[in-house]
Amino acid sequence: MLRSFLLYLSEREAPRKLLLRSSLGRRLAARFIAGEELEDAVSAVRRLAAAGFAVTLDYLGESVREARQAEEACRVYLSILDRLVAESIQSHISIKLTQLGLAIDEALACRHLEAICQRAAQYRNFVRVDMESSAYTDATLRLFRAVKAPRDVLGIVIQSYLYRSEKDVQELLKDGARIRLCKGAYQEPPELAFPRKADVDRNYVKLMEKLLLSGHSHAIATHDPRLIAATQTFARAHGIGVDRFEFQMLYGIRRRLQEELLDRGYRVRVYVPYGRQWYAYFMRRLAERPANLLFLLRNLFRR
Repeated sequence: MLRSFLLYLSEREAPRKLLLRSSLGRRLAARFIAGEELEDAVSAVRRLAAAGFAVTLDYLGESVREARQAEEACRVYLSILDRLVAESIQSHISIKLTQLGLAIDEALACRHLEAICQRAAQYRNFVRVDMESSAYTDATLRLFRAVKAPRDVLGIVIQSYLYRSEKDVQELLKDGARIRLCKGAYQEPPELAFPRKADVDRNYVKLMEKLLLSGHSHAIATHDPRLIAATQTFARAHGIGVDRFEFQMLYGIRRRLQEELLDRGYRVRVYVPYGRQWYAYFMRRLAERPANLLFLLRNLFRR
């Protein structure tokens, strides 16, 4: 019930405005957000890289309703790619297509994605298209296929809580797509998504096995120790080396587990979000594991 309530709040305008304007909100979000400015994110990337982690940067924002906002987001991502190469910073980027205008016009979002991929290809970098709510799944996959970018430049995310994901994975693998597998963090109706966690996890394992056996390089994105152990066991049983996949985790979540995996020789990529539009992302992180809310509040009032 708390998860559903937090996801409901993530889409409401009044609490968004309240939290974004408050110093308390920023203090709470700091656990999961590298900061509000690119300089904050660059500092976090440098720290993580020095510790041996790979990184992907996410400029926060989604569901924009004006073309000028989508154009600005595109310019920001182009400037991020320029900054990364100018300063020899190793980091991929992750984007949400509704931030590039998908909710306004598919053609607009497609033009922006193509521009970002062209710049990434120029710098031999990599762009990952995040998957959003099921309302945008078809359009996201359409744009992913429409953009003429090599598969070593552009990748996609698939969510194990959707019934459709097994079919989507099969089709994407035929196309040589590089996939990040996650559980999914949006509120979805039971006719589209598994309502029970056990079924989401079972589907996750099934999809993970398909990815690892495909021969392509994929990302296993989870903080669940059981799913991580299942991935490790399956990889060992099938002779799949640690260089054939990577674990991906979110900034500020299960830091010790991230370090343990790195120490054991696994490649670990940390998803580093930054920006002023952090509210929806922050609320989804709380909803994924409501105990995070109690943890944050407990530590906040200890200060």
